[in-house]
Amino acid sequence: MKSSGGIFDVDHAKEEVERLDAESQEPGFWDDTERAQNLMKEKGNYQTIVDTMAAELRRLDDADTLIGLAKEEGDASLAEEAIPELDDAEKGIRKLEMRRMLSGPNDKGNAIVSINPGAGGTEAMDWASMIYRMMLRYCERKGFGVEIVDEQPGDEAGLKSATFEVSGEYAFGLLKAESGVHRLVRISPFDANARRHTSFASVFVYPEIDDSIHVEINEKDIRIDTYRSSGAGGQHVNKTSSAIRITHFPTGIVVTCQNERSQHSNRDMAMKILRARLYDKQLREQEAKLDEINSNKSAINFGSQIRSYVLHPYQLVKDHRTNCETSNTAAVLDGDLDDFITSYLLFSNGAGDPTLTDKKDN
Repeated sequence: MKSSGGIFDVDHAKEEVERLDAESQEPGFWDDTERAQNLMKEKGNYQTIVDTMAAELRRLDDADTLIGLAKEEGDASLAEEAIPELDDAEKGIRKLEMRRMLSGPNDKGNAIVSINPGAGGTEAMDWASMIYRMMLRYCERKGFGVEIVDEQPGDEAGLKSATFEVSGEYAFGLLKAESGVHRLVRISPFDANARRHTSFASVFVYPEIDDSIHVEINEKDIRIDTYRSSGAGGQHVNKTSSAIRITHFPTGIVVTCQNERSQHSNRDMAMKILRARLYDKQLREQEAKLDEINSNKSAINFGSQIRSYVLHPYQLVKDHRTNCETSNTAAVLDGDLDDFITSYLLFSNGAGDPTLTDKKDN
């Protein structure tokens, strides 16, 4: 394993474990509890790299030994015993590679997801609800916790908007791959003439930020409105003005929350989402990059999509950033997004072939 330039810098990880271990032994290390906990967490991440690679190398050595014995004794069954070891080593290394790709400052934390339909009325709102279901099914597959923050049903069908919080390890790092405009081509179930329609919906993913990160919000810069909740729910729905809408004047950001039981809880959640969105905006400005999320927001239409879902005249889902594609549209719409997310992470981290494709028909 190379000490630098390889996929995993194990030598560097070992050095960091030793350095942080020595630092933790120094007098006064725990005087600053927050700093100490962060350093111990950092040490744990490096230790995971060291331990995982050591375990996978042992598996590879065991497999190599079995293959060598199979050659010496002419016993093919010994070589077959090496297959599970090789498979386990591959899985372990892939998991470690995923951790390497998810190394951003917020990747390991929770996420806040917002879904909105593009122009097109009922057709677009129905597509937004399909995206909503797809995202929830993906979260379920990953074992993530989901809390619905706000859900505005369409007048006839679908959704006007939906916002939910996703909790789990690497929730933001994985879901950020879905941020952008999604395009659907199908025979519309709302068209009496059974014509083909193209619809758009946007997905925006923000990192949930913890209390250690300060985001200043001047009370004079916001307006807080209350209104009656509009969805199906408990006893308070449509009876009390418990729903909250916060407008941030300097940025134009509007956040709503109506799913909690009390006005106080809705206000706390809405402020939490506002802080996350302002933090996300600050990060992009500091990095001097184009704010891709907001540029996507301004054009939820043809030419701005990150992915297309074609259900007619053929079946195909294609990611336009990586060229990853599959004809198994039903599985994708049921939350099977792993191939698309992995190819995006590989592409955005400069690893692998950006023209990676997956053309499974099953």
